[in-house]
Amino acid sequence: MEILKVVCQLIIGVGILNVWLVRFNESSRYRGGSAKNMKEEFAAYGLPEKLVWIVGSVKIAGAIALLAGIAFPRLIAPAAALLAVLMLAAVLLHVKVQDPLYKSVPAATVFLLLIFLLVF
Repeated sequence: MEILKVVCQLIIGVGILNVWLVRFNESSRYRGGSAKNMKEEFAAYGLPEKLVWIVGSVKIAGAIALLAGIAFPRLIAPAAALLAVLMLAAVLLHVKVQDPLYKSVPAATVFLLLIFLLVF
């Protein structure tokens, strides 16, 4: 079970860092609405640009905490809880703008992995 938890932490942590640090300005078929980058995605959801930077900072910190949680397990629960709330919000925002279901699959998958970390 411990190995599975570490794998989940790696998938989630590296995945979030990839989206927010590497692919921030890149197009993705999973972006909300017709957005081509992260700022456009937040605009598509009707959210202010300031929130991009706040959410991004929190997600990056949460991802780093999850990765650090491999060595310091006390970090896992608070980071997973915080990120789970943000991932659930992401799924709901996809629903709000009536995106096709496939666009919310990454956020929903990460949400479920985070719930797994919280439960086990």
